[in-house]
Amino acid sequence: MENSPSSRLPLIVLSLMLAALLVYLNWPETEQNNQHFSRVVSVKTAALMMAEFSDEFEALGTAKANEEVIITAQYSDIIESIHFDDGDTVKKGDILVELAKAEEQAKVKEYQANLDESTAQLDRFKELLKKNVGSIAQRDEQRAKVESIKAQLLSAKAVLDNLTIRAPFDGQLGFRQVSVGALIENSDVITSLDDVKTIKVDFAIPERFLTTVNVGQLIAATNVAYPGLKFNGKVTSIASRVDTITRTIQIRAEISNLNGKLRPGMLMSIIVERNVERILLLPEGGVIPFEDRHFVFVVEDDTAKRVNVVVGRRKPGIVEIASGLAEGTQVVVEGALKLRDGAKVKVSNNTANGDDTGMEIK
Repeated sequence: MENSPSSRLPLIVLSLMLAALLVYLNWPETEQNNQHFSRVVSVKTAALMMAEFSDEFEALGTAKANEEVIITAQYSDIIESIHFDDGDTVKKGDILVELAKAEEQAKVKEYQANLDESTAQLDRFKELLKKNVGSIAQRDEQRAKVESIKAQLLSAKAVLDNLTIRAPFDGQLGFRQVSVGALIENSDVITSLDDVKTIKVDFAIPERFLTTVNVGQLIAATNVAYPGLKFNGKVTSIASRVDTITRTIQIRAEISNLNGKLRPGMLMSIIVERNVERILLLPEGGVIPFEDRHFVFVVEDDTAKRVNVVVGRRKPGIVEIASGLAEGTQVVVEGALKLRDGAKVKVSNNTANGDDTGMEIK
């Protein structure tokens, strides 16, 4: 049975309807894309600038006083008086504690009297020898006696001085550990004394960094007690040996502490600047990674242009542009993900937020 023209008509109509549907579906998409590309995207830009970049690493160290000592007694005796309170700031030579010293004072007076008498006797022997009376042996014997008494007097004065305990250097005292009237034994702790105007920090670095650290190099230190605050200092010495177990070397730095904020024993996070260079830097928000490459959008005549770049070293918030752009180029740093190559842009660096219009890069 042959197909008549009238029987094929529904098939022809159906084919025409499918073709029209395909045109309808494809046409709006193309039109919509054109409309998107015609939109102006609001962005923020920043100029690619030469700036200082420091290559640095971090280490942990413990704060120490510039000078520190535990004040003790050299002799066993009764405490007569105390001349300080907890936490006092003292000067070198200030009296801290006086022990009972009546006995030693008596000894000093006794030896002084004996010395005066022996010296007078020696003078008489010398006068007699001038008159050819007496003997040289008597004079020499008396001279030896005088020297012996001098030594005894010197020793007694030294003991008497040590019964008055003084500050060996300027600094801040710790807690008082003794009371008036107490019997103190040799080496008993009286208090501590720290010179905290300068803080020393010892820390270790891997041996591979040894050639990048030098005496006089700047460091910055932080502590959890002062969030956001940096304490600047410098390297003062480098150990002569590398630890054979950890393969690290000890570094000592000094930090000025005239404001007294730092205390011995604090855990310090040390940032060591190894090299300072001037390089091209850009906020990292402007760099877009794509597979194994990176690109940015630059603005030329209110149009976004995609430019491939080579990035270098990074720090939080910034990245080095090793090649691909020249200094001063205006680069999109906010809104770059809404751009395509050739998109129209409006630079709005004075506004908080840009337009959300535009297409995302897929």
